[in-house]
Amino acid sequence: MAKICCSLLLLSLLSGQLNANPGLKVRITQKGLEYAKEVGLEILKQNMEKERFPDLSGYEKYGLGNVKYNISRIHVTAVELPSASISLIPGTGIKLVIGNASLTIDMNWNIRTWMFKDTGRSTVYISKVFVTAIFSTPLDNTGHTSISLTSCRTTSGDIDIKLNGKSGFLHNFFIKYLKKPIHRTLVTNSCPNIRSGIHLLDEDLRSLNVLMPIDDLAEVDYSLNSLPAVFRQFIDLDLKGIVYPAGNYTGSPYVAAPFTIPDQSDSMLYLAFSEYFFQTSSFTYYTAGAFNITIAEETCSYFNISTEIFGSIIPEVAKYSVTPYPVMLKLMATEIPTISLEQDSFTVEIQGSMEVFAVLPDSTTQSLFTMNIAANTSLALNIFDQKLVGSLCLNRLQFSLAHSNVGYFEISLLENILSYILQAEVIPSANAKLSKGFPLPNLANVTLTRPHITLVQGYMLISTDVHYKH
Repeated sequence: MAKICCSLLLLSLLSGQLNANPGLKVRITQKGLEYAKEVGLEILKQNMEKERFPDLSGYEKYGLGNVKYNISRIHVTAVELPSASISLIPGTGIKLVIGNASLTIDMNWNIRTWMFKDTGRSTVYISKVFVTAIFSTPLDNTGHTSISLTSCRTTSGDIDIKLNGKSGFLHNFFIKYLKKPIHRTLVTNSCPNIRSGIHLLDEDLRSLNVLMPIDDLAEVDYSLNSLPAVFRQFIDLDLKGIVYPAGNYTGSPYVAAPFTIPDQSDSMLYLAFSEYFFQTSSFTYYTAGAFNITIAEETCSYFNISTEIFGSIIPEVAKYSVTPYPVMLKLMATEIPTISLEQDSFTVEIQGSMEVFAVLPDSTTQSLFTMNIAANTSLALNIFDQKLVGSLCLNRLQFSLAHSNVGYFEISLLENILSYILQAEVIPSANAKLSKGFPLPNLANVTLTRPHITLVQGYMLISTDVHYKH
């Protein structure tokens, strides 16, 4: 019953630095819990109708003797759950109440006394069943979070048994001796069965991979940072939300700043990624050299770049290299790109350099000049196939001459052609990588529906409903 709800709750299972500011906040609203309840109840009904129950046998005292009974081939044919509610207990957990439930059961029966015995098939209708369960999400002594059933109570009201094809005083008299074991079994076993199901769910959730690969260069850590915070209207989960170099989980040079999610309840689920999450991404890819790119004649898609082209613009290049040679450009980031999230704005500031080489006939290279580059870019974000994908747009470029082997020249002469090369080669290459996307937290068969992204100062907010596929 609780699987969908707990899949939403326990997005991660390994605890990290407790009480550190998170890189990702997740909020599950009452709307999300209501959806979890509906899906969970449907799963409960389906599972109960598929389940085969063990035989019941024993005896009940009757006058001077005993009524021996055996109930076999017990099968639930219908489950009705007309009333159920799910609510949050601040600081404690989740309360589930199922009211006025009913079950229809088919079974074989056998009754024997010293003076009477009979067998047959019967239909049992159990009504006015009430179940109250409270779940909590503690951290165990190994630092893992878990789900546990802290309290459970089941009561049943009326049990009506129809002995198919049987009638008469004796049969009706002995029906009450069948009701007792059925009632006792229902009340005794309901909560242990729920507890057993929760235990299996807990083991299943512990196997979830919270360290998710992004690509060959990076992994993202979605482990839980602290205990879930349960309020009356929602549950908040603080996740690490850190991007690491693949296989290297050393600390980031950044410190996560505190932030809060606004009070909203229109969606089932909210995911808030802080600037810190994107800063650690920038640091990881910078250290891996992902911002470095080489553009050569054989890789340039739009035109062949050569010393002749540069020489037609800069006389110093023409004098230095009389014979036309292919040109190779090496671009690299010289600082960690700076991420800034503002209202409706995601900007990436990149400081880098571009070194221009002439490729000689023997395949050696000769440096012509090096430029400093300051690029202001903006990032548009979307969600596709449960991943956060981006598209980079170049807003502004600034060039300055850092070093020249051909003599001093006005860098403004090259701005147009260099801007064109960056727009035509570098930006599409970056967008091809960004289109592969960042994996969002794994919600165990839960997919996001109608997600909406909002950019505010300090974080990006995803508002979304969810769909569970059982």
